[in-house]
Amino acid sequence: MTDPSSLTLLILKIAFLGLMWGFVFAVVYALRTDLFGQKVRKQPVADAAPAAAQAPVVAAAPVAAPQRPSGASSLDATRLVITGGAKEGLEIPLPAEQITIGRSSDSGLVIRDDYTSTHHARLLKWNEGWVIQDLDSTNGTFLDGTRVAVPTQVRLGATVKIGTTSFELRR
Repeated sequence: MTDPSSLTLLILKIAFLGLMWGFVFAVVYALRTDLFGQKVRKQPVADAAPAAAQAPVVAAAPVAAPQRPSGASSLDATRLVITGGAKEGLEIPLPAEQITIGRSSDSGLVIRDDYTSTHHARLLKWNEGWVIQDLDSTNGTFLDGTRVAVPTQVRLGATVKIGTTSFELRR
C-alpha cells in the first residue's frame, strides 16, 4: 500500500493538471470569441415576423430626435471619407442602403485595430438621412465625441469615431 502522503501528492498533481487544462481552455475560448464573435441564435420562423414588424417602430423614435443642420441633409452624402487612423485619406462611395463597419472581412469598411469589434457598427439610410447604429461593440461608437447608444442620425461633416479610426460623410 502507498502511504497517505504519496496519495495526497498524487491527488494534488491531478488537481493541478486539471486546473492548468481549464486555464488553457478558457484562453482558447476567449481568443475564439474575440476573433469570430459570439454565436447568434436564430429565432423560430413564427417569432421572426412580430420581431421584424416591431423593429422600425423602436428605431424610428431615436432617429427623429437629432437636429438637422439647415440646408444640408446627410441624405445628400455620396461618400465616406476617413479623416483619422490607419486608412486616413481613403474615400469610399456610400452604397444604396447600408454599410457595415468592423474587423470582419465581410464588412463594407474593414478596420483592423485592437479597439474595433468584429461587427462594430452599421451606417444605414433611414428616412431623412444616414444613421449610425452601434452593434453592441465593446469600446463603443462615437458621434462628435458622444457615445452612440441608439441609432442616431449623422449630419454631413460630423465626425464618427470607431476604435482609432474617424470618418465623416461628405457630398
